[in-house]
Amino acid sequence: MNIRHLMAIALLAAACSSEAAVVYGSNLVVNGDAEAGVTGWTGYSNYNMFQSVSYGSNWVLPSQPGPSDRGSRMFAGLGQYAVGYQTLDFGTATTQDIAYSLTGWLGGWANQGDNALFYVQFLDGSGNELGNSAIGPVTPQDRNNQTGLFFRANEGFLPVGTSNLSFWLSMERLVSGDNDGYADNLSFVLQAPRSNEVPEPGAASMLLLGLGLLGWARRRTA
Repeated sequence: MNIRHLMAIALLAAACSSEAAVVYGSNLVVNGDAEAGVTGWTGYSNYNMFQSVSYGSNWVLPSQPGPSDRGSRMFAGLGQYAVGYQTLDFGTATTQDIAYSLTGWLGGWANQGDNALFYVQFLDGSGNELGNSAIGPVTPQDRNNQTGLFFRANEGFLPVGTSNLSFWLSMERLVSGDNDGYADNLSFVLQAPRSNEVPEPGAASMLLLGLGLLGWARRRTA
């Protein structure tokens, strides 16, 4: 399944969302590590839902490439195409550029072309797409024909006016009987705009203390 195909079905589901305030510095993807099964993800009609599987000989061994902090489970495909999504509503539109980091571990089996794609849409309050970002797919050539998961990342800025995020994970089977598109540790993190940054209490206290000592020294030498 290519990005254009995924975009088309994503636009149809944009109205389904859960509302939450903009949160900075935390992963906004619910259950991006598959440890809670497929909780937090919604299947899309006419497509299979991907599955949460245990690391092991049927999928990826704990000793094979993948996150160093991996848990016991990861996502794997099911059927020809497997698609799941989740949508987050900020409840308000952004008014300035906000930096984001989209990361995850994606992979597949040996020299087979089955693959995974992790995709995010930036939507306005009416569900119109203002932009998007994606990581993957990781091809057999990218993996040097190894079974495993490999880190991918993409960074940028939310378009001004973004009020909804839609996260999409899809797996595509190209060969074999199983859909061996794999994913784990999916993450989307927003960075607070500089105008929202405030000095840490310790740093502010040290600054005031330094200014106070400077004033005291000047009075002593006057």
